[in-house]
Amino acid sequence: MKITSAKVFVGGPKKNYVTLKIMTDEGVYGLGDATLNCRETLPAHYLQEYLIPCLIGKDPRNSEDIWQYFYRGAYFRRGPIAMAAFGAIDMALWDIKAKLAGMPLYQLFGGKSREGALLYAHATGKDIADLEDSIAFYLDQGYKAVRVQCGIPDMPTSSYGVSETKGDVKNYITNFVTNVPAEEIWDTEKYMRYMPKALDRLRDKFGFDLKILHDVHHRLLPREAAEFAKEVEQYKLFWLEDPTPAEDQDALKFLRQHSTVPVAIGEVFNSIYDCNHLIQQNLIDFIRVCCTYAGGITHVKRIVDLAGLHNVRTGFHGAPSHSPLCMAAQAHLNAWAPNFGIQEYLVLGTPECDALFPSNHTVKDGMFFVSDEPGLGVDFDEKEAARYEFQRGYHPVTRLQDGTVWNY
Repeated sequence: MKITSAKVFVGGPKKNYVTLKIMTDEGVYGLGDATLNCRETLPAHYLQEYLIPCLIGKDPRNSEDIWQYFYRGAYFRRGPIAMAAFGAIDMALWDIKAKLAGMPLYQLFGGKSREGALLYAHATGKDIADLEDSIAFYLDQGYKAVRVQCGIPDMPTSSYGVSETKGDVKNYITNFVTNVPAEEIWDTEKYMRYMPKALDRLRDKFGFDLKILHDVHHRLLPREAAEFAKEVEQYKLFWLEDPTPAEDQDALKFLRQHSTVPVAIGEVFNSIYDCNHLIQQNLIDFIRVCCTYAGGITHVKRIVDLAGLHNVRTGFHGAPSHSPLCMAAQAHLNAWAPNFGIQEYLVLGTPECDALFPSNHTVKDGMFFVSDEPGLGVDFDEKEAARYEFQRGYHPVTRLQDGTVWNY
């Protein structure tokens, strides 16, 4: 069996999904996701110009050798662009192998450890009352876990993960399409004064059975993160996400000395070498990598196994920049992983997205149920893909009130 061709598609409903389709001489094809949010054309060109020519003629069943070929064969290793491209190839090869076996992908890992995977939704509010309405909306949908992000009074612009429009609580998906990056203002002191009060109000209203998560998005210095974690410990967060910039990993030792709040980090990581120290030193409780730009199923499964040895659970990144292909790959890993924790989920199931990526995976009562179709269980409609074209976009740039560029 040989790979005969491969094609890259860029575009999608409100997102520039980067979709790889690998064809074989037996008519079986595999699909993979290489979407790198706000840098989508880079892994697409890397695939087209450098990687696909090397795939032609290879046996797609040798996914391990092909992964090593691209990773070890490159003098300059790692990085989100290369790993997203490798991830798409690896995802597509696993899709082919599971289709050849006539099995859903999770069976190739060792079968299911659970029937459904717990999801968390994104609740957001321009103010605390708006956030409460958002949480109530997701509770009505059956969700048992929500990430909560709230506007901070007197902050010149919305804090991270907060809708600009009051009452915009349903299917909140950020649109980054713009000619140049938007600029936002951040005030750490106002955030640290207000957010614990907001969490106190939420616990008073919704009780402690609701799993509450909160994302700081790298905004705090180590001492500030330790102080904040210590103060919010009483509200029993399911996790505190990205309290400090991920580059300074030893900063988390300071937080651990002051608080037992669970910590989740890793959505910007792209290899096991980015997170092995955090996992082995028990500096985190959840690892947040994603199957796309962490090198695909082969590499992410290694990370999951390492995490399991140290009582670290999974909490894969699930922003809408990951296409249904990436979410399906993670769903199969979630079904299998003995150390599964939770899965981030922003609504992808719009009619447009379902038409582009048809599947029988289902979401019900805040749980993801993987289908039993062979492979990833997601198809790709090339005619639908022709409706979309690339639209350049940028993440915002964050500044302090004095103009200093800060961490986004």
